[in-house]
Amino acid sequence: MKLILTETISTLGREGDVVAVKPGYGRNYLLPKRKAVLANDKNLAALEQNRAEIAARLAKEKETADQLAARLAELALTVSQLAGEDGRLFGSVTNVEIAALLAEQGVVVDRKQIVLADPIKSVGEHTVQVKVGFQTTADLVLSVIRAEAN
Repeated sequence: MKLILTETISTLGREGDVVAVKPGYGRNYLLPKRKAVLANDKNLAALEQNRAEIAARLAKEKETADQLAARLAELALTVSQLAGEDGRLFGSVTNVEIAALLAEQGVVVDRKQIVLADPIKSVGEHTVQVKVGFQTTADLVLSVIRAEAN
């Protein structure tokens, strides 16, 4: 099934791309949610007319993502957690806590954009990837230090 994306979907493509998907995915998800339209002659002609507008919007999104990536690369976050003598945490640092730390720094990032294979469970420096745009990621340095018990 050929569809034209009406918004950027990270697993499929950018807005305005013509993609081939399985019929069930198109019928049951993309079309009802208005994330895509059928790639018929009428919609393809409309796409060609709107191509410049879409390109300008995507360029603006790319510029915003690059600015956010540069800002994240400058940041060095520090979080304090209770840990044992061997450096293992008595809990973990998750993407929710990292998003809250970024919000304190004035950077608004959705927790779903922070990519952690597993929660951080040890003291030290960790590199965390943040999805800032379509196929654009930024590396963030997170230092986990041991908190002093009261």
